[in-house]
Amino acid sequence: MDALALRPVIAAVVYSVLGIVVFGVAFKVVDALTPYHLWHQLVEEKNVALAIVVASMALSIAVIIAASIL
Repeated sequence: MDALALRPVIAAVVYSVLGIVVFGVAFKVVDALTPYHLWHQLVEEKNVALAIVVASMALSIAVIIAASIL
């Protein structure tokens, strides 16, 4: 009976880790496709326009990952 209650928790943890990994890979792919280094532009140059674009990309990828997991 305890193993049955533990199964959804394990599944949630596995899917959470999988979603974070996929999100990280997607960010690295977008970073590789852009002509400049995203992290440098966001943190050191404080490029607000790029930050808005990256935030929208992050939300889009998160919605796609959530929909595919569900």
